[in-house]
Amino acid sequence: MRAEVAPRLGLHAGRAHEGRAGGGDVTFAIDEHAERFMEQFLAERAPEVAFYSEDRGMVAPSGQSAEWVLLVDPVDGTRPALAGLESCCVAVAAAHLDNEPTMADVEVGCVVEIKSGAEFFCERGGQIQPAAHLSATTEVERMFWTYGLRGRPTRLLMGVLEELVDASSVGGASFDLGSAAFDMTRIGTGQLDAYVEPGPRIVEEVPGAREEFERVGGGGILNNSPYDIAAAALYLQEAGAIVTDAHGVSLDERPLLGSTPEYQCSCIAAANTELHTAICRSVEDGLAKLLL
Repeated sequence: MRAEVAPRLGLHAGRAHEGRAGGGDVTFAIDEHAERFMEQFLAERAPEVAFYSEDRGMVAPSGQSAEWVLLVDPVDGTRPALAGLESCCVAVAAAHLDNEPTMADVEVGCVVEIKSGAEFFCERGGQIQPAAHLSATTEVERMFWTYGLRGRPTRLLMGVLEELVDASSVGGASFDLGSAAFDMTRIGTGQLDAYVEPGPRIVEEVPGAREEFERVGGGGILNNSPYDIAAAALYLQEAGAIVTDAHGVSLDERPLLGSTPEYQCSCIAAANTELHTAICRSVEDGLAKLLL
């Protein structure tokens, strides 16, 4: 997939709109090209395997029951890819397809950076590649961290993240890099200390937030779906980092196969427990202010 997409990075032709994905995001031409390639590749190489992707949704083998399902985001970070930037990845997670799988059923994860070719691979309970280098930073004032703004109403998102952005503005740094998989794997490399995405919790708890998300999202609610974070979350968990939702609760029970709002996942990932606790406390304060 990386070899197929890499020559198209930065090409303006890839910016053409091809429609809307199941979760409501714009399907750009580069996305549709990647999805077609993936569908054909799996049909030829692994027709017995089911897959779930951003634009195709759930695709199961014809006339048989699949044992495995692949969650595939062929281009995680479409907009960075269209701009020719580094923060775009292929993200794939594999889970046993028993009943309704959850995040806890993910057994294998792989993230490959499209521009550089750097690879991150993990197996549940097994080794990870490459070895992680987690930050020892415990203070939000010194953390380097990232969040996602695409499709989120700025006033509401920054209402929750304001304290974190301001606190880290001088002694640390905050970024919107455009790809959840890239953001989260940066925690494993030690380049970043945390990733914070409270969007689904804002939609659930703040009056009028759903309508604001739909306004900015062109009618859709655009937060992370499981295919965005499943591979990177397993990598970080196996590396010893802390990955939860925006309540500080494990993602293990979250349903795996879906992209509509009820399937979308908030996420707080941090290199260590102390930093994660501090971030969760700040997110709670931010939400409380929105609810005043």
